[in-house]
Amino acid sequence: MSTSPSTLPAAPVSEQTEDHRRMHVVVVGHVDHGKSTFVGRLLNDTDSLPNGKMDQVRRNCAAEGMEFEYAFLLDALIEEQEQNITIDTTRIFFRTKKRAYAIIDAPGHKEFLKNMVTGAASASAALLLIDAHEGVMDQSRRHAFLLSLLGVRQLVVLVNKMDLVDQSEETYRRIVAEYSAFLKSLGLQAAHFIPIAAKHGENVVERSAKMAWWRGPTVTEALDTFTHEDDLTCLPLRLPVSDIYRFDHRRIVAGRVEAGAIRPGEELVFQPGGRRSVAKTFEDWPGPSRDVVGTGGSASVTLTEQIFVERGQIASHATSQPRVGREFRARVFWLGKEPLVPSKTYRLRLLTQNVEAVVAKIEKVTDASTLASVPSDSVPRDSICEIIVRATRPIAFDLHHECPVTGRFALEEGGRIHGGGIILEARSEGGKGSGKVTAAERTARAGHPPAVVWFTGLSGSGKSTVAELVERRLFDAGRNVIRVDGDDLRAGLNRDLGFSAADRAESVRRAAAVAGLHANAGQIALVTLIAPLAADRAKARAALANHPFIEVFVDAPLEVCERRDVKGLYAKARKGEIAEFTGISSPYETPESPEVHVRTDRNTTEQAADQVLQAIDRILAGKGEDWEV
Repeated sequence: MSTSPSTLPAAPVSEQTEDHRRMHVVVVGHVDHGKSTFVGRLLNDTDSLPNGKMDQVRRNCAAEGMEFEYAFLLDALIEEQEQNITIDTTRIFFRTKKRAYAIIDAPGHKEFLKNMVTGAASASAALLLIDAHEGVMDQSRRHAFLLSLLGVRQLVVLVNKMDLVDQSEETYRRIVAEYSAFLKSLGLQAAHFIPIAAKHGENVVERSAKMAWWRGPTVTEALDTFTHEDDLTCLPLRLPVSDIYRFDHRRIVAGRVEAGAIRPGEELVFQPGGRRSVAKTFEDWPGPSRDVVGTGGSASVTLTEQIFVERGQIASHATSQPRVGREFRARVFWLGKEPLVPSKTYRLRLLTQNVEAVVAKIEKVTDASTLASVPSDSVPRDSICEIIVRATRPIAFDLHHECPVTGRFALEEGGRIHGGGIILEARSEGGKGSGKVTAAERTARAGHPPAVVWFTGLSGSGKSTVAELVERRLFDAGRNVIRVDGDDLRAGLNRDLGFSAADRAESVRRAAAVAGLHANAGQIALVTLIAPLAADRAKARAALANHPFIEVFVDAPLEVCERRDVKGLYAKARKGEIAEFTGISSPYETPESPEVHVRTDRNTTEQAADQVLQAIDRILAGKGEDWEV
């Protein structure tokens, strides 16, 4: 840490090799500690201003009868950005002889948190300003905590306005001692504390003659010694899906590569859900197709197999998938006007994932100014806390130290972001088993892992008949199996539901919940439900992502199903006596890529059951102890 006059300066910039990659730097500081003046001076002294900008601002100041301030240069650039005159509305550019830089503009706490979620705050380094005259303020401490949330490890603290304390080395050392101790409590360490006077350009680019006692680097020299930590290409692939486009026969999965890289020919796994396919092509327009898309690049991918993919899922390689679950322990900075409280529903945003979540438990609350822990059953504004977060459905994530961009999230209420945090630990869900009985213990006792086998198809296609035989064969083999039949659910749990689209979706949700309870108890759950809409079935798969999921499409032509209908339901539907009847007056969307596709008009029930049993054996292989059916 460069806190001593004896600290050697960085190597002269002229001796360094130019780096053509742009480094992202976030600049923060308490209000009125000189951030705008510093940025304006930095742009001017590195010759990074647009031609004529300095003269224009000076003329404007003269016309208004105002004294020129370097902060006005930054204000002018921001005003241009708001008018869409410049292309990039969130970053301000400058360069040294070594490399180009982009300053991430995040003027307040809420902007920090928004940028955290969108990924715009992926910074290699941070500059934090402290007024030498005012000293360390509460916001100085809060900004340091936010930097720790962002995972910024290369930090330079700028002790600004040294001209107001007569360039006092004693004042500088006092601030260094106080703030260093605070950073240490957060697990942070500043690479340098640099005394500057931004208004006069002292130790910004040029060394200050008035602070001869300082032998450390200037601001730009310190930055030029840093490395690109915002380049996550070396990490496992993380491609959050932002949208799905359809052009002619192509379905294109679009998103931004947040970590790693993707190439055609690679197998992809989409979590939550676990559906797999192979990247076929990149659809780039205009321009030639690429061979690889790395971190920060936008990818529009076609797949060799048309699986169901939706916004929010994260694509990865099969060998390095993100975690999937509903519960984790996190460290959060809370900014909401109302306290963060347990059991209240919030929106959890992690990249393109957006789900409801609750705080299951508050483990610790810390005052953001003093870092003193206080007992509390709620989290007041501007406080740090460690909490257990429980989402209403599975999400894909990483621990923050594994992959920062998929290890941080925000909490939203009423359409506004009120808190942001980092994921420290994945937790087992409270609904998995009961007491101290673990999933591993249930698997060991049953001799096989749990699974959900979802039979879908038209009424009369043979779902229940095939499932009954599969159940018998599994039971006779000593397997822990149960059948969840749609007709049984209609007679009990779902008797309050009709056949509207909303009611059908709710019926599927409840069936998935029941199947999940049985799978959590270590059973193989066989679900027989028409579930006519692909989106509803996909949600069921996602909700059951913690277990092997086997979709069985029991297929038979409509006329065959009608001939098998001993209850005469199809005939009544054709007469208009039954509304919203699947296959007649309501659509059935056939599965695009089920794990099993059986044709009951061409195969016997025994043959269809064999297909399902073979798939169960194949998919569960390697998921637990070896077993055969």
